[in-house]
Amino acid sequence: MAWTERTSSKHWRVRCRRSDGSVVSEGGFPSRKAAQNRAREIEVDQRRHAHHDPALAQLTLDEWLPRWWPTLDIDELTAENCQYLVTKHIGPRFAHLALGDIHSSDINRWSAELYACGYEHSTVQGIIGLLGRILSDAVDDGLIPANPVHHHRNRGKRARHIHREMLWATPEEVLRGALQAAQLHDRGSALLIVTAAWTGCRWGELAGLQRPNTHLDERIIVIDPDLGGLKESAYRQWLGAPKTGASARTVTLPAFLAVLLKHHLDAHDYSPVFANADGGFLWRRSWRTRTFNPAFDGNHDQPDPPVRTHPIRPGLTFHELRHSHKTWLIAAGIPEIAQARRLGHRLDKRVAEVYSHVADEIEARIQAALKQAWLDARHAIAAHPTPPPVTPRTGWIRRRLPNEISPHPAGIVTGSTTHAPPPTPLTCTNISDDHEGGDQIWSTTPQNHPILDQSHT
Repeated sequence: MAWTERTSSKHWRVRCRRSDGSVVSEGGFPSRKAAQNRAREIEVDQRRHAHHDPALAQLTLDEWLPRWWPTLDIDELTAENCQYLVTKHIGPRFAHLALGDIHSSDINRWSAELYACGYEHSTVQGIIGLLGRILSDAVDDGLIPANPVHHHRNRGKRARHIHREMLWATPEEVLRGALQAAQLHDRGSALLIVTAAWTGCRWGELAGLQRPNTHLDERIIVIDPDLGGLKESAYRQWLGAPKTGASARTVTLPAFLAVLLKHHLDAHDYSPVFANADGGFLWRRSWRTRTFNPAFDGNHDQPDPPVRTHPIRPGLTFHELRHSHKTWLIAAGIPEIAQARRLGHRLDKRVAEVYSHVADEIEARIQAALKQAWLDARHAIAAHPTPPPVTPRTGWIRRRLPNEISPHPAGIVTGSTTHAPPPTPLTCTNISDDHEGGDQIWSTTPQNHPILDQSHT
């Protein structure tokens, strides 16, 4: 039961008895009528077994988190990401507050501040979503009556809710970028880019690909369901399950790519297919910064780099090679179910997912389309060794570009001074559509320094 008591000439409080017999109070009511209304609400909630003890809501977020962390059933990488978001963002703002003192207005104001600080929409949504999960579990434990995190529709700047179209690259652009990556780093980096674009595999699936999972005589690679994805935090790397259950799959390779991978594996004895110089895994951030980005952005913003590169498709990300692969399959008229199987996607239509299969004829069409894309790219580079100026293309650039990047291959102009002439044009020799291997096909200098050995088709 619940009853009211006068605490001063202007204030009233409500008292109620818990199920264990103890009495708790809720004060601050300006009139007897307000206190009586609250008392009736408490009695109704008690009869419905929905009453929340206000004293429980005085538990601070900092006190709730040690009880909350062990309830999570997530992989190591996700747990580290959650820990980072709590330490970096959520804790400094709300750790000292009682759970019952965290209100929707506070969260909305904080969200606006995060946007004002320049955080991307996806980052802000991830932070708010994690806080919402923490408080939702507090609701389930009876600590607070409701979750103050609400996902309002059509609230805020519309631009934050617009789905941004991803960038993509043509086969020619991918191959030009791969050749420049070979100049910047090594031929393994070039092959990693080509493999990503011609298979549609994710970074973790290729960076963590192990030698036993490459069956090149059968022209397939296997994404293992338990160890098919490379996980990476700030300080360590480990192999784990790929992103989703559908990501565990067998990917068929075009003939030329199987030959390139075979020669690449013959050149080292390490277990990772795309190993670093010490035989370990590549670190995504450093490889992206030192190799991938300048290979596609060009480095005309740098006054005197060891290797000068052209802008090919500025702003392209490694994941957008996967998007490019899907774009090529769409252009080739490949059915959606075959695209999904190759990329490791689940279809929203469950009937199609269960009853559709990829016939051998469809797989042959995929291989023919990928072979033709490779040949067209090689022939285009042979005909025009120097990359053309970058042409505009619809797509949202998701990463920061160098300050003075130029889309033209003649260098950059700062004030009235022109710097950095273009590199020696890429040349291509001995190209034949039925090449079986052995010749040094790709070269970048008159000395015929090889980048990619084989062009087996």
